[in-house]
Amino acid sequence: MSSFLDRLRRRPSQEYQPVGHREEHFESAEVVRDAIIGLSDGLTVPFALAAGLSSLGVSKIVVYGGAAELVSGAISMGLGGYLAARSEMDHYKTERMREEREVEECPQDEEDEIVEILEPYGLDREALQPLIDQLKSDPEKFVDFMMKFELNLEMPDPRRSWISALTIGSSYFIGGLIPLLPYVFMEDATLALYISIAVTSLTLLIFGYAKSRLINPKGAFKGAIQTLLIGALAAGASYGIVYLLPSENDF
Repeated sequence: MSSFLDRLRRRPSQEYQPVGHREEHFESAEVVRDAIIGLSDGLTVPFALAAGLSSLGVSKIVVYGGAAELVSGAISMGLGGYLAARSEMDHYKTERMREEREVEECPQDEEDEIVEILEPYGLDREALQPLIDQLKSDPEKFVDFMMKFELNLEMPDPRRSWISALTIGSSYFIGGLIPLLPYVFMEDATLALYISIAVTSLTLLIFGYAKSRLINPKGAFKGAIQTLLIGALAAGASYGIVYLLPSENDF
């Protein structure tokens, strides 16, 4: 698994490869981030809900409640990812329109901003003048430069909203199925709870380790433990709350 994760995490850059040199950078960060968000919530929220409902002692209730939460949660998470990506695109378009207006109406101020941005790197106005003249000859490139280096914004992928929605929603659904499956095949809710805890705990450990290997390889073991503890805390809280609520015999 480690070698597979290493290949996914880092791929060589093809832009510039001197002899004996390989540049490696993280790719597909946005898709990986969305999958992590979906799986994290999918493994913890339905797990916590199933653990809580299992205190009622009826597997069918857990399955029905868990299935309803799983579908609604996946849709909600997917819509959240879609809206977030659309907001990112709208923000970029708004800032670009503002920057286009500034380049057209206040070119001198924009030139001064270029100097302010690059001056800390040892480049004065005289050294930057050829660059400024080149950018002035192409207003669109001028705006591109300011968007990237002044505002640190890049044009989002137009397909990003749908990709994000599908990635987060499907990841949530897949993650949420794992803690619910034991209740589907077992009538004894208590036994199903124990198996669900074991299977989900193992899955949380593997997921936490894989996630950390992609993002921070040195902290892979710590990430696995943290992910497991978060899931256990959520499930324990949910189980305790439902267990402590008065039953219908108490009324």
